[in-house]
Amino acid sequence: MKRPNVDLMDVLAFVRVVETGAFARAAERMGMSKSILSRRVQRLEEQLGARLLTRTAQGAFATDIGEAYFARASNILAELEAAEEVVADAVTQIAGPIRISAPISFGIDYLGSALADFAAAHPRIDLDVSLEDKKVDLASGGFDLAIRIGNLADSALIARRLTTVRSVLLASPDYLETRGRPEHPRDLNGHDLLVYANIGSSEQWRFKVDGEWEQIRGNPRLRADNGDILREAACAGLGICILPTFIASSAIREGKLEPLLADYPQPDIGLHVVMPPGRATTARVRALIEFLAARFGPEPSWDPCNAAYSKR
Repeated sequence: MKRPNVDLMDVLAFVRVVETGAFARAAERMGMSKSILSRRVQRLEEQLGARLLTRTAQGAFATDIGEAYFARASNILAELEAAEEVVADAVTQIAGPIRISAPISFGIDYLGSALADFAAAHPRIDLDVSLEDKKVDLASGGFDLAIRIGNLADSALIARRLTTVRSVLLASPDYLETRGRPEHPRDLNGHDLLVYANIGSSEQWRFKVDGEWEQIRGNPRLRADNGDILREAACAGLGICILPTFIASSAIREGKLEPLLADYPQPDIGLHVVMPPGRATTARVRALIEFLAARFGPEPSWDPCNAAYSKR
């Protein structure tokens, strides 16, 4: 069977439509008319002999075949872009688009201001930021990199640890006055717990007791997939929660929450930047990673709010 000779610009047009979800936005991003971009995508579908997109009034969405084609095509285009930078003067220029995925709370409280400063220092950079607490597929989403917090699973992604994220056990003064202050992790079994829903129970509520990790199973009063919701619930006196210090620092500083069981730490986790293969070779992505590493590490700025946890 003869392989079709596809035009790379047709492939790029299709990739941009999937990334933006609309022909008009993709055409604007590529600097061409919507009609020309539409003809390019249609020609690609005809050459491949398969429908890659479903077109609706709300936008354009990849079919199952389209999703598979997009995952491979976007990586190939990224590799080609990286190769062009290696052999051209543009390799030294920090310019072009960077698409980023990040958790909501960290993105709003810390990453947003960092990216604003990075963009101000590099006026030819274009940033496209998506905030989502659940992990996204970087390749199918067209992301250059993602900020992830926690333990990374084995994958083909390239990862760099930026800094350490420490966790702290917290409750409001009113809750502690009513329910009592736990003095040992086992005391939590009689308390209401506020639980983060995006990670498994085996990764939460673990404390180091006499050099060994112990798992606590209490009464889950509330579950949420966002740390800000847990912080506000704790401030309202609904129960005890474990939060990363970058979410808890303001409430601790204002006296709304009190750290508990400082002698029984929880496991530290990492703040990472992860990238699909090929993305890390572009000058703009390398520059952003170095900027974030200097901004957030080696010792994060949010930890001094709680010296007992920042020194452990």
